[in-house]
Amino acid sequence: MAVQKTRTSLELLADLKKGKRGAIAKAISMVENDETKARKLVKKIFKSSGTSIVIGITGPAGAGKSSLINKTSIALKKLGFKAAVLAVDPTSHLTGGAILGDRVRMTESTDSGLYIRSIASRGATGAVSRSVRNSIRVLEYAGFNPIIIESVGAGQTEVEISNIADITVVVFNPHTGDNIQTIKAGITEIGDIYLVNKSDLDGAAQLFESVKEFIGMTERNPIILKTSTTKNQGIDEFAKQLKELMLQKKKLKRDLDSKRLEMELKDIVLNNVKNRIDLLLESDKNYTKYLKKLQQKEIDPFEAADKISDSLLK
Repeated sequence: MAVQKTRTSLELLADLKKGKRGAIAKAISMVENDETKARKLVKKIFKSSGTSIVIGITGPAGAGKSSLINKTSIALKKLGFKAAVLAVDPTSHLTGGAILGDRVRMTESTDSGLYIRSIASRGATGAVSRSVRNSIRVLEYAGFNPIIIESVGAGQTEVEISNIADITVVVFNPHTGDNIQTIKAGITEIGDIYLVNKSDLDGAAQLFESVKEFIGMTERNPIILKTSTTKNQGIDEFAKQLKELMLQKKKLKRDLDSKRLEMELKDIVLNNVKNRIDLLLESDKNYTKYLKKLQQKEIDPFEAADKISDSLLK
């Protein structure tokens, strides 16, 4: 049985290296759903990771991100790149799976070689699941570069994406309520490129000027462009700007990855500690004792927590 498992594992790695889609799907499913198998897989592919540029594309629902990625991946292919997409979606309340609407909107690019996988956020902070990091490693091993992460653009997602991505693209469109207030709301510091998408719609020119005024004049001097997927305008220029940025970021990749690995290590350690404490609390008499006192209003939550923490950390 052990020999069979080893052979199956080696076959999976070999098929991954060849970029076989079935193997990629299987490996990412492992990363999402089976922690034991995921750890074994990551151990085997980790040394070869960190080679691809990761592009985060974020913005509100309805900004046209999926259609934009569809067209842009075709333009990137013409420039010699083989892109893959991880679409981080809200978790389905019924199945725990991801919403697959993005696949429908990207049929043109998948026909030309793009690989797309929807990943459920599973309630992770900022809608970016922990499995994204290891899914990136799987796609790197399979030979994709760049890897595009499309986020749902809710809450802290924009900042979360910028922590994972080498290049961050923020997408606006004039008909999703984007205005001066939303432009100023915390995303002026994360984008390398800002796009006013659906630029053929009314209000696009005014929004473009607002973006230039509030973001373009900063010290960072990000790239600001107009795109339209329906008119196929600005897509080639966007792809060329991405290519130039990819070449620039490649030189900084080692330093960027060092910082991200430190963040990932802390995240895993904290998660391990949390799991251990959860198990300890289940059997800890002091926890039960002070919980009852709290519920009977004999003690306040802070004092109860301090008492329990002190007993656990003795």
